[in-house]
Parts: sequence; structure tokens; C-alpha cells
Amino acid sequence: MHMTEAARTLSLFVHISASVVWFGGLLMLALLVVPELRRGLAGQPALNALLRRLRRRFALWGNLALALLLVTGLLQMTDDVNYTGLLQVGNRWSQALLIKHILIVVLALVGAALQLGVLPALERASLLIERDLGDAEAMARLQMRERRLTLLMVALAVLILAASAWLGVL
Repeated sequence: MHMTEAARTLSLFVHISASVVWFGGLLMLALLVVPELRRGLAGQPALNALLRRLRRRFALWGNLALALLLVTGLLQMTDDVNYTGLLQVGNRWSQALLIKHILIVVLALVGAALQLGVLPALERASLLIERDLGDAEAMARLQMRERRLTLLMVALAVLILAASAWLGVL
């Protein structure tokens, strides 16, 4: 069963909008907002609390956007004339889609490591630092891990966008 033109249009609109929210938000935070906050508020007690609030707000919007991307992406995939079935990679479109899906799985694993491992540890370390009970070196290591994982997510997202563009021309 194929979607109507209106349903495809709505699905694509939601998909692109969710991409803008997630990827745009990730880029803005990783490349502009967080580095500037770290420079401008270095050594200030408010910095860690502000970064915690930003992470929480982005996690809410980012996770919602990712859920919408997943749902609309699956709808569009199964509606595409090039789609021949699950794990059927007999044409170039399906091969490009497989590459995109592998990148998405890697992105999800990196995101899970960040959200479920590094960020809770960073939040605990941040609260301890604010109370003068924390280890500044441990905090610096966690912040470096957060930066590396975030930049890896940015790189993976760029590759996913490139795979999407490739799919669009096949």
C-alpha cells in the first residue's frame, strides 16, 4: 500500500523539519554555543549549571526529532519504488540505503554511549564540582569524552546526510 501524495509530502516535511531540529541543534551546540560558553564563563560556577540545562533541553528536543526521523524515514523507505524488501540489496538504491542504515546504527550507539554513560557521569561530576567536592581532572576527562563523542556524532550525521543525498539521485 502506497502513501498518497499528501501523505508523502507531510512525511517528507516532518522528516526534513526533524532533521533541521536535530542536526541543526547539534551543530549549533557543538560548534558554537558550548565552546563560546566555555570561553566566556570559564571558571564561573554558573557554567556547569547552564551546560546541564542546555543538555537536558536539547535531549528532549533531539530525542523527539530522532523519533520522528525514524518513523518518517521508515514510512518513506517502504513507500519508495526502489524498496524491494528487508535486507534486499539488489540495486544501488538499496545498497546506499544499507550504508545509510549502518551509519544510523553507529550514530545511535554513539548517542546511547553519550546519553546513558558520559552525560550522567558529567552531571554528577558537575554537581560535585559546584559543591567543592569534585575532581577537576575527572571533570576535564569527561568533558573531553563528551566533546569527542559529540563531534563523532556530527561527522556521522554529515555522512548520513550525504547518503540521503545519494539516495535522492538514484
